[in-house]
Parts: sequence; structure tokens; C-alpha cells
Amino acid sequence: MRNRITAAAIAVGIAIAAPAFAQTGAVEVGKAPGKGAIAQTIQATATITAIDKATRDITLKGPQGNEVVVTAGDEVKNFDKLKVGDQVDLKYVESLVLELKKGGGMVVARTEQSGMAGAKPGEKPAGAVGRQVKIVADVVALDPAKQVVTLKGPNRTVDLRIGDPEQFKRIAKGDQVEATFTQAFAVAVEPKK
Repeated sequence: MRNRITAAAIAVGIAIAAPAFAQTGAVEVGKAPGKGAIAQTIQATATITAIDKATRDITLKGPQGNEVVVTAGDEVKNFDKLKVGDQVDLKYVESLVLELKKGGGMVVARTEQSGMAGAKPGEKPAGAVGRQVKIVADVVALDPAKQVVTLKGPNRTVDLRIGDPEQFKRIAKGDQVEATFTQAFAVAVEPKK
């Protein structure tokens, strides 16, 4: 597997490689009247086994022996600080929050924000990227027999099954749902031990 890593996507390239490594993670679910949320955290660790300075390829090996090659683009600062044996720690968090807006009144829309941070000059390479997408959708139909809500957003219409009968009772045609999806990814390189 090969990935090109840019400054804005340093973490994403390694995130694709993360399944090759041993991972730990947790899923959290929460709810309140008119609200539902789920969040997931995944952590993984790999060791740098080879670095090709000419091509900027980095070979990462997970604790179970799986290897993946990622390519650090020119935008990745402090590449020269990487050493064979250094450990790469990855952390990925994503969450989805749905909130019922009784009576509607909000503009049906999709908005997105993103940001990133990187290591300072001279430090080991590290980076973090994050993104948040918000969508406001109208409740256009309800199917009580199936407990399905039809939501019309700015780009498409979707059917959403509500597994909790008490939550389903709160929803009426003309209400709105605000969905907030958040992703964050951090990469840190630690010196070899």
C-alpha cells in the first residue's frame, strides 16, 4: 500500500495504513431527549523500519509484523529528523451528533470547517488535522410502522431508522435535524528507545 502525505493530509495517509497495525479503540454512545451521539477513538503504533530519503518513502511496521510504505510529500516538515527505529503513534477520533430542532426555522445547508497543525522547525515530525461537517435537514415524512424518518438535506434525501421508540415519538413533520460529523487525526514520532 502506498500513500502520498501532504501537510494537510499527513494523518490521513497514515490512517489508511493504520489497519495494518495493532489498534486499540473505544466506542461511546450517548443520548438525551431529541439528541443522539456516537464517538469512536482508534489508537495505533508502528515502528519506522526503512527510510528512502530520495523518494521520501517511509516503511512502517506494526507490532504484528505488518508493513506499509507511505510517502511524505515535500510539505512534510522535519523529514530529516526521522530515524529507523522511531515509533509513530497514531490517534483517530470521529463522532456523529444528531440533534432534533423542533419546529424547524433553520436554513437547510451543509457547512464544513477544517484545520491543521504541524511540528515546529527542528522538532520530530508530528501533525494533526481535523474536519467538521454540519448538515441541517428537514423532516419531510415519518413511517411509524418502521420507525423511519425521511430527511431532506441540501443535496439529497435519506431515510433514517430510529431505534428508540421514545426518540421517534418526539419527531414531527416540519421539524429539522442538525447532524454534526467531526474527525480528528494526530500523528507523533517518538525517538527510538
